[in-house]
Amino acid sequence: MFIATNRLFVPAERAEEFEAHFRDNMRTYLPGVPGLLRSTLLKPTKDDQPYVSVNEFETEEHFRDWVASDSFREAHKRNRGIARHVTGNAVETFEHAEDLVLPRQRVEQ
Repeated sequence: MFIATNRLFVPAERAEEFEAHFRDNMRTYLPGVPGLLRSTLLKPTKDDQPYVSVNEFETEEHFRDWVASDSFREAHKRNRGIARHVTGNAVETFEHAEDLVLPRQRVEQ
């Protein structure tokens, strides 16, 4: 698995509009991307924290193909509407090292 993240710094007063634009782009441009397993937008819990976009791909090649695709270019051309909300960002990539998935714990009351 290959994971690409993007930390997106958005002023609190622009958060709602940013989320709407980002969510719409995800739903419009990501379905059907070859090798994309999951895309997540994480919302900060404090004003000084960034949003984090997490995209999980089967392989690095799938990620590189997506970045070179027409779909990526269209999504990011449309992102000009989102970009006015972002005061900084940082893209990072990772290879999968380990997962621990626990069964849901039942809480007795």
